Amino acid sequence: MPNKSSQEVERSTINLLVSMKVKVHTVTSDNGKEFAELESIAKNLNTQFFFAHPYASWEKGFNENTNGLIRQYFPKKTHFNKISDQQVQSVMDKLNNRPRKCWE
Repeated sequence: MPNKSSQEVERSTINLLVSMKVKVHTVTSDNGKEFAELESIAKNLNTQFFFAHPYASWEKGFNENTNGLIRQYFPKKTHFNKISDQQVQSVMDKLNNRPRKCWE
């Protein structure tokens, strides 16, 4: 992704999630201006889009846990412009295929 503009985040999010060919039930984000195009993202994915409240990490436990898992591969201060698409895809594949507790 060349930049974090709302248009680029919209395009990248839609392309990524559509390419996964799975139903996305909800998308949760922070309140960053890069998510200004949330209505378009939700419409294109036929899903619901939620903003988490600032400083309320307990509202998005799954997101916080996933961020921690990502940090195992890309520690804080990692310059993502130096990370290849293949490296990102490899980490995504590992995390998406990792066994997780199932809610019944």
